[in-house]
Amino acid sequence: MKNTILIVLISLVCSCGKDKILHLPEVDHSEISEINDVSPAYLFYDTTQKDSVELNRKNLISTTNWLVNVDKRLTLKQAIPHIKFLQDKKQNSSHKNKNAKNYFTCNDISKKNLGFIDFTDVVYIKKSIINVLADNHSIPNNTLIIHFDSSKNIKINSFFDKINITHSNISELNHSITSLSENKNNASVLLCFDDHLSFNEYILFKSVLSRLKSKSISISKNEFISN
Repeated sequence: MKNTILIVLISLVCSCGKDKILHLPEVDHSEISEINDVSPAYLFYDTTQKDSVELNRKNLISTTNWLVNVDKRLTLKQAIPHIKFLQDKKQNSSHKNKNAKNYFTCNDISKKNLGFIDFTDVVYIKKSIINVLADNHSIPNNTLIIHFDSSKNIKINSFFDKINITHSNISELNHSITSLSENKNNASVLLCFDDHLSFNEYILFKSVLSRLKSKSISISKNEFISN
């Protein structure tokens, strides 16, 4: 099934146009490696189009699992509006399948095959991290705010201990989250992304966070995108 999905994706990309090539994000680990009953959508990096993005969604069937293939060179500012459009389209469809999900497709270099990241329930909110922090009276004290900026720095604001930590190495992220949340019940992680990040960087962060295994830590489905 894995190879079948790969062949289908490649053939559909080629059928969209002779000169169109989509570069998938690359990760070194994905939790999901096989999905059945799928429909693909594509977000191409195309400088001839408005905002350098071209969306191809001709083959989407609302009752299936959607594989959203986003070119890794696109920024979040370019990609997120189209992703939200697809989410809304499926949500508002008159033909629904409550079990059908939405996935981003990536290249899992460790398995030399496709990997998938579930974003079905993610809610993208265009709001500045400054505003989030200014409105911290509405944020529970058991919250960690993690901000991925355009310089690839990872800033962690802990409402537990009123401290801030900055990382430049994403491999240290899960260790920091676990350490800061140690002995805290039901810790919540809130994610904020700079909209100038590439989609490749975004998927890499999401892949690393997917390996966070702790029953006492939950990652919010609300993701803040700001400039």
